[in-house]
Amino acid sequence: MARFNRLVRFLAHDKRIYHGDALLPSGVTDLGRCTQAKIIKGDIFGEHEVTDEIIYKPLSTLAGPNDPIPIPHIAQGPGLDYECELVAIIGREGRDISAANAGAHILGYCVGNDVSHREWQLTRGGGQWSLGKGFDGWAPIGPGIVSAARVMPDPHALKISTSVNGTKVQDSCTADMIFGVHEIVRFLSQGTTLLPGDVVFTGTPEGVGAARKPPLWLGDGDLVEVELEGVGRLRNRVEFVKDDRSRL
Repeated sequence: MARFNRLVRFLAHDKRIYHGDALLPSGVTDLGRCTQAKIIKGDIFGEHEVTDEIIYKPLSTLAGPNDPIPIPHIAQGPGLDYECELVAIIGREGRDISAANAGAHILGYCVGNDVSHREWQLTRGGGQWSLGKGFDGWAPIGPGIVSAARVMPDPHALKISTSVNGTKVQDSCTADMIFGVHEIVRFLSQGTTLLPGDVVFTGTPEGVGAARKPPLWLGDGDLVEVELEGVGRLRNRVEFVKDDRSRL
């Protein structure tokens, strides 16, 4: 499926945005430190070539590895939480996919922060958990996509962590996942077509703010960093929107 090893998206000197295969210094795996890449021509989910040139969340939740996390007025109370997660990117369309064949449908992996508001998730959302996870910009992912076929065929032994303002609050390993990635793809594809570009968050380890005593909620200006071994780190700062209420 993929001919790249580590997929990144970047703004070049000609002011155009390209996809590329990251060129990392020896011993470096953090895609956030990438400064060079071979440009990819073609459809990254279909026919493409690497050249020698250098829970449901709406699409609107997706954000970049260094973007702020915008908090609308209605979600600025207690309950704002973090969740570091291994993220799988679907690369081939499929439905009723078996666990044994799931790997053939995965383009690659990155890390994500499943930003959540527990009050909206559990009480104010009327039982719809996605309401507490679906605000704009609440799914930062990146810093690139590591090829499942060429670099990371088994993502189930990777260190994963979250830090808030420099203090580590989640520190685990993907080996502790209750369900493996292939089983998750099998479950999600039952009677449902998965499409190229679909983003699958796979669950978070212990240490979320809601489970702490007392709870640890995110506040305006907090810096949240989530990191996955072999992929890199996201650095996103919480930003309370000053006034997002509609006006006539």
